[in-house]
Amino acid sequence: MNILRVGERSLMKALRSEEDRAAACLFPIYSTDGETAALVPERGGGEDEPTATGIEVGEEKARFQEGAGIEASDDTAHKISHGRKMYLLTWGLQYVNLFMINTGFIILAGEALKAMYVLYRDDNALKLPYCIAIAGFVCALFAFGIPHLSALRIWLGISTFLSLIYIIVAFVLSLRDGINTPPRDYSIPGSHVNKIFTTIGSVASLVFAYNTGMLPEIQATIKPPVVQNMEKALWFQFTVGILPLFAVIFVGYWAYGSSTSTYLLNSVSGPTWVKAMANIAAFFQTVIALHIFASPMYEYLDTKYGRGKGSAFSFHNVSFRVLVRGGYLTVNTFVAALLPFLGDFMSLTGALSVFPLTFVLANHMYLTVKNNKLSAFQKVWHWLNVVGFSCLVLAAAVAAIRLILVDSKTYHLFADL
Repeated sequence: MNILRVGERSLMKALRSEEDRAAACLFPIYSTDGETAALVPERGGGEDEPTATGIEVGEEKARFQEGAGIEASDDTAHKISHGRKMYLLTWGLQYVNLFMINTGFIILAGEALKAMYVLYRDDNALKLPYCIAIAGFVCALFAFGIPHLSALRIWLGISTFLSLIYIIVAFVLSLRDGINTPPRDYSIPGSHVNKIFTTIGSVASLVFAYNTGMLPEIQATIKPPVVQNMEKALWFQFTVGILPLFAVIFVGYWAYGSSTSTYLLNSVSGPTWVKAMANIAAFFQTVIALHIFASPMYEYLDTKYGRGKGSAFSFHNVSFRVLVRGGYLTVNTFVAALLPFLGDFMSLTGALSVFPLTFVLANHMYLTVKNNKLSAFQKVWHWLNVVGFSCLVLAAAVAAIRLILVDSKTYHLFADL
């Protein structure tokens, strides 16, 4: 379940009663201590209350629904989810979302590596697919050594530091270029039809950039009071947290106009060592960020198929991570090298998973839970969101697929962009 700012807060408010909290257990959430927990905004049973895996919870709900006597909480779960099919659809969309995000991260890491290489060598010997393969290998090595999400504690601080390096360098160099360069062209290139598709695809890219698919996983282990602490974090992230990101976005576009590269450091000019430092920071920060978004998939595979008892670094557990996580990242890396169109992947991910999970599902769940308590205006508002964003999903998906097809014809598979 992927619920962005508004959806997250709305759903929390809807799930106040014990009945509704029980219903929320239908959706799988992965905690940062390596164990699986359920999405329950505030639990009243204390910290010792046992939790079940997402698959176990889903199977248990399905068994209850098939039985003759369904309790109130299970009836609510049935109404929210519309049964096993909707559960599986939500589950599938969430993992498609995470898979495509991971693929995009590997493309980004490959572009950072390629950008660093061309700073010192202009022989075109190290092509983008090779850089993507190297990036995938480094991501796999990192995944082998990090058994679960809580093991990232110190790495999260390093990730923040690396992000600041990239943000500062990109902002300062773009600002300097914007001051010194002649007037830029800010128009959208291409025909009228191309402009429409590009604009729609950009909307999908925007929601991808602010994808909060890991919020429920993070929420699962927040200390009480969960709702209040989660809302504080969300308010901080979407006020103070977005300022440096918006600064890079607006200054970058102001400095280079419509010719701005998807990877901004390819557009900036400045001291070679400064750009190299920013590219290195972007590369390693991407490796860490990928592991965060890959953790639910790792956790699912570990829990269902292979995590043994004992130390996380026992021979069995390490060899399992090498085999399974290595295989998963190999598929990610192959897809990334096959279609290394970062901007197109951002649009497709936003269209296929972020839009439906963030805006359509959240509004529909809120309507289902609070239907009898909503005013006519509230019902109309939420249904407009459901219908409107469903239409936007279709339009954005068509636009993203068209962009990928156009780029595939313009370049080729395993393109060196």
